[in-house]
Amino acid sequence: MNRLPIIAAAACALAFAAPAPAQEALAKSDGCLNCHAVDSKKVGPSFKDIAAKYKGKADAEATLVAKIAEGKGHPKTKASGDDAKNLIKWVLSQ
Repeated sequence: MNRLPIIAAAACALAFAAPAPAQEALAKSDGCLNCHAVDSKKVGPSFKDIAAKYKGKADAEATLVAKIAEGKGHPKTKASGDDAKNLIKWVLSQ
């Protein structure tokens, strides 16, 4: 029996499962959670509402990265380029 597909599937599962707590910690350290929550409205919309609004839009990630990184319609954040992209991917996965 070839175990390679099983090992590959397990590795992928671990790779996709681990980042969520790290991304939430990053969102907290960058100040995102001061105005947003994952599933409830605070000052800004919840991350789940943001994900629903941008679902199916091909340019969603680029649009949201520009908003938070450059301050376009959203206060500029201190997240770096890669951190901003990772945060947006996490928000859109909600």
